[in-house]
Amino acid sequence: MMKTRKGYPVYPLTVAQKFHFFYQNFCPKKEVLNIGTSLTIGAELDWDVLKKSINKACERCESMRLRFAADKEGNWYQYVVNHEDRDIEFVDFSSGTMQEAEQTMRRWTRVPFQRADSLMNRIVMIKTPDGYNGIYLLVDHMTMDAQSLICFLKDVIEIYCSTMYEGVAYPKEMASYIEQLQKDLAYEAGCRAKEKDEEFFRKIIETSEPIYNAIEGSARLEAERKRCNDPELRAAVNVSDCVDAALDTFHLEAEPTKRLMDFCEKYHVSLACLLIMGLRTYFQKMNGNDDVSINTAIARRATLKEKKSGGTRIHSFPFRTIISEDKTFLEGIYAIRDLQNEYFRHANYDPVAYFAHRAKTYPVGQGQTYEPMSLTYQPLTLRDKELDKLGDIRYKTKWYENGATTQAMYLTVMHRPEDNGLDFNFEHQIKAVSREKLECLYYYLCRIMFKGAENPSLPIGDIIKLV
Repeated sequence: MMKTRKGYPVYPLTVAQKFHFFYQNFCPKKEVLNIGTSLTIGAELDWDVLKKSINKACERCESMRLRFAADKEGNWYQYVVNHEDRDIEFVDFSSGTMQEAEQTMRRWTRVPFQRADSLMNRIVMIKTPDGYNGIYLLVDHMTMDAQSLICFLKDVIEIYCSTMYEGVAYPKEMASYIEQLQKDLAYEAGCRAKEKDEEFFRKIIETSEPIYNAIEGSARLEAERKRCNDPELRAAVNVSDCVDAALDTFHLEAEPTKRLMDFCEKYHVSLACLLIMGLRTYFQKMNGNDDVSINTAIARRATLKEKKSGGTRIHSFPFRTIISEDKTFLEGIYAIRDLQNEYFRHANYDPVAYFAHRAKTYPVGQGQTYEPMSLTYQPLTLRDKELDKLGDIRYKTKWYENGATTQAMYLTVMHRPEDNGLDFNFEHQIKAVSREKLECLYYYLCRIMFKGAENPSLPIGDIIKLV
């Protein structure tokens, strides 16, 4: 094993990184791990101060200085290099249209990084045609997830604002990526907690076999049963033979969003619980099964150090609920909350080991799965106590698709910085799921969530009939 690389200590990849690495290896488009985003502000910026703030934020964030290298056997390792100020690109889009600017940034998002020993992010200062100014940021998913990306952008803004405006405090230190990495690696090497986590998930897997529910109803599973000549089959192929992807976004206005948030506050549940309840009820309606599984992402950032350490910490597990139609909407939500809390407690477990154990327990055919989609809810927003001191500065954030996905459908729900309304971002394989099907799903998902929030004591079966 390599002990150091270019004088820096090296570390193995974590489980979360291996998960990304694993599906990138199978994907013909290596840009599948790219995450591109822009953050712009409705104010004039001092570009020199912004450049210094970006460099300072890179110095404070170890995972922005992460590098990868492989040994002779082809095993990949990671190391963090010392900070060196870099010259930040500047692109002025203001003479063109917004459409052209976004097209260019989309193009940037589709350029994969060279993995060995190279910089794994790109930062461009941008001036956009709508009079906003800010940053385009491209990172590799092996080094950052959405939470650490937002954390980094926030750090840049706060450093900038503390330089430019009186009375804005300099942001508190970031946490060490390497320190968290060492904790993760110690867990993976084996401990009592790991054994308990494994026990928890094995029990869940071995209880009984899940069943596949499709976005358009039960026809897909029936066709798969015919194809495999197995009337009892419970899994189906979900993805297409093509990884080309699109990103379709649906916007929920601020006022209805607030109604959903108020419901969550009143009943002490997270919006993630309400979203899962809405989605599983949609699949229950379309497929006629009380038994529904979808993949859910867990951020694994419970402590302040985890929140501020950068890197990628997401573990994704199938989340299966069996809730009969005579249960009330609220009973369903509470069942989801309780199960979610258990998942959070055991979320350090390796998702790849989870899927391997499930495949041993229920050997299904090549490419068959029980989950029609994945869900991530991103509660973090750029709205912050410090930034509110700046009065009513308007922000815009935008995510750019990289054009490839190995999953049929991935829904990320986030808050818009302008008005705190919700954006439903569906990344999907173009050949696997059409925009029309997504529109139908989004329409029913909203109807179910609002109907349930307004009548929490209504049985699920009634809600299904009413929507």
